[in-house]
Amino acid sequence: MRTRTILRAAHGAIVALALAGCAETNLALHMGKRLDSGSASPSEIHGAYKIGNPYQVEGVSYTPREDFAYDETGIASWYGPGFHARRTANGAVFDQNAVTGAHPTLQLPVKVQVTNLENGRSIAVLVNDRGPFKRGRIMDLSRRSAQLLGFEGNGTARVRVRVLPEESLQLAASAGRKGAPPVQVAAATQQPVPMPRGEVTVAALPPPANSATPVQPVALPAPAPVAIERVRDTGLYVQAGAFLQYDNADRLRLRLSRIGPAAISPVERGAQRFFRVRIGPIATVAEADRALDRVIAAGHAEARLVVD
Repeated sequence: MRTRTILRAAHGAIVALALAGCAETNLALHMGKRLDSGSASPSEIHGAYKIGNPYQVEGVSYTPREDFAYDETGIASWYGPGFHARRTANGAVFDQNAVTGAHPTLQLPVKVQVTNLENGRSIAVLVNDRGPFKRGRIMDLSRRSAQLLGFEGNGTARVRVRVLPEESLQLAASAGRKGAPPVQVAAATQQPVPMPRGEVTVAALPPPANSATPVQPVALPAPAPVAIERVRDTGLYVQAGAFLQYDNADRLRLRLSRIGPAAISPVERGAQRFFRVRIGPIATVAEADRALDRVIAAGHAEARLVVD
């Protein structure tokens, strides 16, 4: 795997580190020393409620905001070994074996549904970190999340990311968000209701050396549920801009034709019609990355990868 570039905030300074062992370049912000994630409390797993101020990484500006209606498609990558047991952007403890992720602008923590549009796998993910900061990526997932979604080996996947509003509001309340609806707690006079039990896997431990005493089986927790949705055809494009006037879009299309097959794609947004200028469809993420770099180098800094 190729070397990843990491941006880490420590003592108010941003330090660049090079780590090997992951498939995508990631500049996620991680703070503090390595911790024991195995003994993390729920507050350390979720972290404190945080939106944060606007910030800039490698010339790109990001404006965090609360958004319980977020629903986007794009390219996801994954991160893990170099960040395991470190603090995330909102003070949680990152565990590469937990089902978590990072997003550059959503409120933290937040619960999202991530669907791999290439194989239909879908899981609920706790977002408690900032990242990724590689152009053309909308989300970074933990190694375990990438495994469950089936793209750990590829390094990237076309995904849909949708905030789960009810779960996220309850999560925000427990993490300290002001104005969030209170978490419902059963009254003390009510009889306790047992938690539903999922399937477990029973595995026998090997007997200790020089011992004839049989070892009792140990119940292992069931894996995180993975839903399968219908796989739909998607196209991968570089979108350079969107205009209200067709003539402005056409001028940009002509300039970008030297880079690739540029076309104008109209779309309705409320009562307005926009004319999007795109290059594509593009066959692979690697080719799309190269095309995006060329479009940005041509002076279109707001260009991005889109999955449609």
